[in-house]
Amino acid sequence: MFKRRSVRWLTAFLVWTGLALFFASQTYLLYKYSGGEAHWGLVLKMNFIDWYVWGLLAPGIIWLARRFPLERGHWARSVTIHLTASVGTALLKWAMNNFLRHNLLGFSQSLSLVYSFHQNLLTYWIVAGTTQGYIFYSRYREGELRTAQLSAQLAQAQLQALRMQLHPHFLFNTLNAISTLVHKDPEVADQMIARLSDLLRLTLANTGVQEVRLAEELDFLQRYLDIERLRFADRLEVRMEIAPETLDARTPYLILQPLVENAIRHGIAPRAAPGRVEVRAERQDGMLVLEVKDNGPGLSAKTKGKDGVGISSTRARLERLYGAAHRFELKNAAEGGLVVRLVFPFYPMTEAGKKKTDGAPT
Repeated sequence: MFKRRSVRWLTAFLVWTGLALFFASQTYLLYKYSGGEAHWGLVLKMNFIDWYVWGLLAPGIIWLARRFPLERGHWARSVTIHLTASVGTALLKWAMNNFLRHNLLGFSQSLSLVYSFHQNLLTYWIVAGTTQGYIFYSRYREGELRTAQLSAQLAQAQLQALRMQLHPHFLFNTLNAISTLVHKDPEVADQMIARLSDLLRLTLANTGVQEVRLAEELDFLQRYLDIERLRFADRLEVRMEIAPETLDARTPYLILQPLVENAIRHGIAPRAAPGRVEVRAERQDGMLVLEVKDNGPGLSAKTKGKDGVGISSTRARLERLYGAAHRFELKNAAEGGLVVRLVFPFYPMTEAGKKKTDGAPT
C-alpha cells in the first residue's frame, strides 16, 4: 500500500515538473524570438511556482471529480458544484501565485486576475475532465473483466454439464450389463462390479477437470475396456496405436470413452461374430489426431445424422474448448465399419498447464 502510494505521488510530481519545464521552455523561446530579454532562471522559477501550485490543488479537484462525477441522473448537482469549485479554485490559484511571487521571487507587482482567471478556470476543467475520463475508462475495463469472468464461468458450467451427461449414460449401460450377468455368470458379474468401482473412484477424483494428459485418458479407457472385455470375452478385440510423443498432449477428459462405447454398442454388440475396435493417436502439423474405428456395419441411411448422447456431448465439448480450431469427423471407413476422427491443437500438458485447465476451460 505504502509503495503504491509513493509511486502515485512520484508520478504526480514528475507530471507537474514536466509541465513546468515544457511551459518554461515555451515562455523562454517566446521571449527570445520576439526580441525581448529572456532570463532562463527567472522563467523556470515562475513556471515551477505556477505548476507546483496546481500540483497542490489537483488532489482536491480529483476528489471532487470522483465524488461528484458528471453522469446521468446527477448532471444538475454535479455541474453546479464543479462550476462553483472551478471559480473558487481559479481565485485561490491567483491568490497563491501572487503570494509566492511576492515572497519567493520578490515581485512587487501582482499578477492580474483578468490575465490568469480564464487560464485557471480552463486548467481546473482539464484536470476534472481527465479524472472523469479515467473513471469511465476504469469502469469500462472492470465491466470487460466481469464479462470475461462471467463468460468463463458460463463456459465452465456448460462443459461440466456436458461431461456429467456421460456419467449416468455410461453407468446405466454398465449396470445393465452387470444385471444380465448376475444370474448367468455371477463370478464375471462380481469382477465387473469391482472394475466399475475402480472406474467410478477415478472419475470422482477428477471432478472439475476438463483436460488431462492423453496417457491419463488412455488409462481411464483401459479400465473401461477391462469391463467390456469381461462382458464380451473373445468377441471383443482392441488395438491401440499410440505415438509416444502424444502421451503428454492435453486432451479433453472422457473424450475417448464415449466414442469407444459407441463403437462397441453399435459395431460389436449386435453381431455374433468377433469385432474389433482400434484407437489411434498421432501428431500432425501441430495438431493432435485421435481416431476410434470399428469393423461393424457402419452408418446406415437411417442412422446418419442421428447422434447419441456420447457423440453429441463430444461434439459440443470440442466446440466449447477449441471453437473453430478443431475438426470432428464421423464417417464410414472405406474398408467397412465406422471411424470417428478428432483433430484439435497439440499442447503438452505441463504441471502449469494442468493447474491452468483444472476447473477452467481454455
